[in-house]
Amino acid sequence: MARVYRFMEVCGTHTVNFFRFGLRKLLPPEVELVSGPGCPVCVMPPEEVDFLVEVARKPGVVVCAFGDLLKVPGSKGSLREVRAQGGGVRLIYSPMEAVHLAASEPEKKIVLAGVGFETTAPAHAVALLEARKRRLRNFFFFSALRIMPPPLRALLSDPELALDGLLLPGHVSAVIGSRPYTFIAEEFGLPGVITGFEPRDMLEGLARLLELARSGRPTIEIQYRRVVTPEGNPWGKRLLKEVFRPVDGRWRGLGLIPGSKLALAPDFEEFSAEKTFSLEPKPLPEPPGCACGKILRGQKRPPECPLFGKRCTPETPYGPCMVSSEGACAAYFRFAESENP
Repeated sequence: MARVYRFMEVCGTHTVNFFRFGLRKLLPPEVELVSGPGCPVCVMPPEEVDFLVEVARKPGVVVCAFGDLLKVPGSKGSLREVRAQGGGVRLIYSPMEAVHLAASEPEKKIVLAGVGFETTAPAHAVALLEARKRRLRNFFFFSALRIMPPPLRALLSDPELALDGLLLPGHVSAVIGSRPYTFIAEEFGLPGVITGFEPRDMLEGLARLLELARSGRPTIEIQYRRVVTPEGNPWGKRLLKEVFRPVDGRWRGLGLIPGSKLALAPDFEEFSAEKTFSLEPKPLPEPPGCACGKILRGQKRPPECPLFGKRCTPETPYGPCMVSSEGACAAYFRFAESENP
């Protein structure tokens, strides 16, 4: 029987595109793909959603958030439900929209919900710099921004997770470069390939990862060379260092991970939504029966969740992995609904 190689596609866009482009059908039987924690709203713990829901229900407050976040359920409902009830929720496509809103409506308190990884964090940093430049006193920021390398270390430290390599996210790596991933090879003896998002990129990256795993060569390589360099983007990294600081953060399914979240640097704490509204998100348990945590850890496939396609669908999501366009459950539901567990 042929040896099976188990690879994790860290990025949610990789998960979706392997389905969307029909690439899974091209894979040999010796290659198994599992999803990872690369979906920003999927890894938000429920208490962060509850914080935004509670703030959005306050009079004179508008929470500005990206589309996927609106549907993520917390224990107190979702931002979409608050908006339907007349609460202050605004769908945005850029963090700068929240800055412009604060400038045009000074009588309201505008809260920007910062969600994403190193890919989108620089855009949030630019928005905060602009808010400080304009001296906006009604603009506030709630950070659910996260850093990608720390959860990978946490995952690989789990003896129950048997992986042979990782397909690493191209967009995150465009900012941070390839060097922050060297611990994967040096400490855990596994190869990793930073891969783009076109079909050819993904197949080339996966083929190279398989070659490295077969030959027992733990190293980090860049397939996405037209975008990613070993040192990353100096401007983007400088922005992150100026505006944010790494702190310990809770991840859905992964628990508390040291240095995995971006909080406001001391010079920007005047924009802190938590301090302004005197609310501190309290850790909450996962929704009963939801397997999102195990799916984000690569321990389960979405069809193995008893709620998948029944209580939990894209229209009525029970867990965040079914909400986001990058969520593994949404990808399986849309492209492989008939797949057997």
